[in-house]
Amino acid sequence: MAKQIKAIRGMKDCLPGTTQIWQKIEATLRDTMGAFGYQEIRFPVVESTDLFKRSIGEVTDIVEKEMYTFEDRNGDTLTLRPEGTAVCVRAGVEGGLLYNQEQRLWYMGPMFRRERPQKGRYRQFHQFGVETFGVATADIDAEVIILTARLWKVFGISEHVRLELNSLGSNEARAAYKEVLVAYLEQHKDRLDEDSLRRMYTNPLRVLDSKNPEVQAVVADAPKLSEHLDEESVQHFANLCERLDAAGVEYQVNENLVRGLDYYNRTVFEWVTDSLGAQGTVCAGGRYDGLVEQLGGKGTPAVGFAMGMERLVLLLEELNSVGEIRRNVDVYVAAMGDAASIQAPAIAEQLRDAVPGLRVQVHAGGGNFKKQLKRADNSGAVVALIFGEDEIANGTVTIKYLREQKEQLILPMVEAHAVLAELVG
Repeated sequence: MAKQIKAIRGMKDCLPGTTQIWQKIEATLRDTMGAFGYQEIRFPVVESTDLFKRSIGEVTDIVEKEMYTFEDRNGDTLTLRPEGTAVCVRAGVEGGLLYNQEQRLWYMGPMFRRERPQKGRYRQFHQFGVETFGVATADIDAEVIILTARLWKVFGISEHVRLELNSLGSNEARAAYKEVLVAYLEQHKDRLDEDSLRRMYTNPLRVLDSKNPEVQAVVADAPKLSEHLDEESVQHFANLCERLDAAGVEYQVNENLVRGLDYYNRTVFEWVTDSLGAQGTVCAGGRYDGLVEQLGGKGTPAVGFAMGMERLVLLLEELNSVGEIRRNVDVYVAAMGDAASIQAPAIAEQLRDAVPGLRVQVHAGGGNFKKQLKRADNSGAVVALIFGEDEIANGTVTIKYLREQKEQLILPMVEAHAVLAELVG
């Protein structure tokens, strides 16, 4: 017997049953994006490695430890995309979508990071993201956050997530603050862990985000970024908060919220939950006004967010908020005899034409009446349509209810169409 080949560690199959949950969530996301007038964009899974080094930052966990990078046959260094924002910017610049234009885009698809697999976190994971370009004012920051708040409302989990908000200021103000922060951290080197010591001179803001309790104690007394913001950023943040207040979106200001990627400036935010244990962040994003220019385009203001789909699915399942999943099959066609079996696919096609949206499965593989009805029941269908020689000769069909205690019906095909139309949700 040949050795069984299994999925790569950290890469998970999505099997029938689970896919129906994903399809419902994906449909809700698409509908909500349509309600806000956002357009879908799709891009490749593989990109130039330099794209992520230049955007995410070389001194980040993603670039240093987690990217799936390989050399192509012609010597190019390629990477399976670990996130979507940089790729969206690359596509927007290359496609001529960004300069002197306003774009509101969304995307959904697989990303890849070689992290330690755990519940809700995989090495191939799926991300839903929104990116907006061309608007520098706080109203678009507010819209993006209001959009996410609407998603929680639609999913029925608003009471289980909370919004944390911060401002990183302009790039210039942040650079000045970094000097002050480094000077402070240098006084406490003996209390910093290895990661914090390494980041102190390359990406000191990440030290603020450390999960090490000893480092957190040091950070608690560090100079506050809010005290070093430029006036324009202060006004931008105040305007954002005013708009969220007017929209009824509650939030907490978290001065240690910096996000893990180098390209953010001004607004940063996270939606977090206490319902998933250690995997508390559901959705996160912010403003990244310098990234387009950094990746070869003309200077363009931008703001967006991303959420992990696996984590969202897990949260909805944990809170029993998935809702009703539409059955996979409405009608199962059972055919008795060779003549009926040959006609069954054509009859099923007539049903699909007559009743748009009706889900019809035709029995295959032969078998007696009892076997076919068992298959019909196992399919999850509401009714079985039974065809035999008599039905074919008379132009009728027998409708047998599988989920309700109802008498079976023998009807002309046209009348059967009206009965079956009631099954379409």
